[in-house]
This record gives sequence, C-alpha cells and structure tokens, in this order.
Amino acid sequence: MNLAQFPRRGYLQGPTPIESLANFSEALGNKVNIWMKRDDLLPGCGGGNKTRKLDYSFADAIEQGADTIVTCGAVQSNHCRLTASWAVKESMDCHLVLEERVKGSYHSDASGNNFLFQVLGTKSITVVPGGSDMMQEMQKVADKLTAAGKKTYIIPGGASNAIGATGYVACAQEMLQQLFEMKLSIDHVVVPSGSAGTHAGMVSGLVGNNAHIPITGINVSRPKDLQEKIVHDLAVLTAERVGVEQEVPEKSVVCFDNYVGPGYSLPTDAMIEAVKLLAATEAILLDPVYSGKTMAGCIDLVRKDYFAGCENILFLHTGGSPALYAYLDTFR
Repeated sequence: MNLAQFPRRGYLQGPTPIESLANFSEALGNKVNIWMKRDDLLPGCGGGNKTRKLDYSFADAIEQGADTIVTCGAVQSNHCRLTASWAVKESMDCHLVLEERVKGSYHSDASGNNFLFQVLGTKSITVVPGGSDMMQEMQKVADKLTAAGKKTYIIPGGASNAIGATGYVACAQEMLQQLFEMKLSIDHVVVPSGSAGTHAGMVSGLVGNNAHIPITGINVSRPKDLQEKIVHDLAVLTAERVGVEQEVPEKSVVCFDNYVGPGYSLPTDAMIEAVKLLAATEAILLDPVYSGKTMAGCIDLVRKDYFAGCENILFLHTGGSPALYAYLDTFR
C-alpha cells in the first residue's frame, strides 16, 4: 500500500496530536483510559476532518483542469465550510448545494457555518428540500456553470468517495506510527459515521496495516444496517484503490444508531451533556451534529461497559465547533 502514488495538495502540516483525556476519563469513573486524535486541529478555516479528504479531492480536480468546485452538504455543513476554504486557497470558485434535511432550518443570516460560507466568498448557495438527489442537484448547478464557460468539478457530500476516503487511510497509518512512537497500545477506536468517508477510510487503513484494532462508528443520521452497508461498500472501494490486498470483512464495520435522537442535526440531551462535559474537563469543544453525538455514544458505551477488557480507547475528533454558534439557545 503506497499512498505516495496518489496526488494530493499537501494541506496537512504534520500529524494531528493524540492527547490523553485524563480528566474526562476520571469523570466517567476511570473505567477506561480515553485518548483523542485531534483532527479538529487540522488546517483550513475552522479546522476539521474534511481537510484530509479534500487534500486528495482538490488534487484530482486540479489534475483535471478545473477552476470551479461544486459540492453539497446539509445546512451548517462542515464539509461545505472547508471546501469553500480550500477553494479560496486554490483561487477556485466554489458553489454549494445545501440540503434542508429539517424543513425551515436554512437561514441565510444564521451564525455558524452559514455565516462563514458568506465570509469565504462562496459564489452561490442553492438550497434544496431534504431527500433530494444531491448528485443530480449538483449536476444541475455544474451544467449551468459549464455552459457559462467554467471548468467544473463535483466533490460529493463529505468528499466521501474512494478519492477522499484515501485521506483517512493515510490517517490510520499516521495514527499507528504515532502510537508506536508513544509506546501506546489502543484497544478500540470510536469515530463519527456520517457521509461514511472517514469511517470507511479508517477501516481500510486499519485492515490494510493488519492493525487488528476494532473500530466503532456512531451514526449521526442513518439506521444501523444501512449505514454499515454504505461504510463497508466504500471501505472495499477505497481498499481496492490504495492496493490493500486483504479482504475488508463485513464484521470490521460496526455502527450504532442509538444516539441519532429525533433526527440529523437535531439536539439530544446526551449530546448536550457530552459537549458540556468535555469542555468542562478538557477545554475541548465538540460540535452538536457529529462529534457531540459521537461522544454521547462513547460516554454511554463506557457506562454500559461496552469496552470491558480494554485499557485504552481512542476517540477521533472530526472537528466542527464553528457549528456550535448556530445552537446558542440549545446550550443556554
């Protein structure tokens, strides 16, 4: 598995830290030592995991001669924020298609990522109803831009295709090297599972490196069975792309859908507890849509002894804290 063969833009400035959450672990009864991989500290406006994926996506776009990026996400999308951010750095136009998964939730004057879309000079924002065919909606925008003379490149939601997920194969390798250097053995990894690219890339990377570390995804929207299939399918495609010789077993993909609550992006009491507890014990901010619900799941699994027999677990922090400012009333 030689990742150097794949073009990337070099957005990363080095490995993101792995930190001990000693105070947080103590607050949960010291049942297990919790560590955190700080991908919230990745470069790009506001930071977050999408930078790893966009490193490869933008490289492919530039190789194809694109001058304009079209991508999609939900209202307050972290992926859209970071795509707009890297488009600025690459002197490319960026057009967003936002899916209003909760009717009436899009407000052009909202805070959080919606505000940052404007600050970053996004060329256009198209809002479509929840359940829309997002690839089709992006293609409509791209077709109009192409007709106007632009060279467009479509990045799927979350940059979650085999190109983008390669960034998290690289993350798995980075993490394993750090653990070796730290003389730290991790028994389990917990990740958010949304558009699937991060989860799938980590699975492919761990399988490809014969790490034998189980990984659990906490769903932010879809039912368990559907999400596990989507993640596994993408993990297989990603493994094929990067040259993993081993089969990616279906049992390597495990998801929990118990922590979604009433729906994608809708607050839960457990999410609020998770955000407040981590902030109060470690001064680290989570976001209300992805990492907050994932940490809520992690907390519950610790309390239910899901990690019994484990000494150390690692939580992958995917960032997204700018979205907190769109949820002020939730935390007051």
